[in-house]
Amino acid sequence: MARGINKVILVGNLGNDPDTKFTQGGMAITTLSIATTTVRKDRDGNQQEKTEWHRVKLFGKLGEIAGEYLKKGREVYIEGRIEYGSYEKDGVKHYTTDIIGDEMQMLGGRPEGGGQGGGGGGYERSARPAPAQRREPARQAPAASVADFGGDFNDDDIPF
Repeated sequence: MARGINKVILVGNLGNDPDTKFTQGGMAITTLSIATTTVRKDRDGNQQEKTEWHRVKLFGKLGEIAGEYLKKGREVYIEGRIEYGSYEKDGVKHYTTDIIGDEMQMLGGRPEGGGQGGGGGGYERSARPAPAQRREPARQAPAASVADFGGDFNDDDIPF
């Protein structure tokens, strides 16, 4: 019998640059603020937009990659699980809702400026293959061109 499923999939845009911090042991913890917008028609036929903001946490190598390559406004795919928490401050109990990301996919083309932050690429904490229905942008070397390598190379030569 299954224990249950806790799965979240988000496709949205970053509301600000990633915030990366490191634990004393050197593990990266990157926090993202992602906006998702839904559109519906009201009774009068007018389109109504609603934007939800999600706090996403990425750990380890995935957090390092997100902190280095993601920027405000960038479209991103996140897959993970929802986690609730609470803390007390000044005698008042506060509640938190976080998405703990296990997979991250940078979507869209190269960001403006063309420098750092290369094209799309899939980054997973697990080694399982990506589902067939997911968008898979072409992988590109983050900050170098083919000419920098002195010839042709294959996407399989990219270390991530």
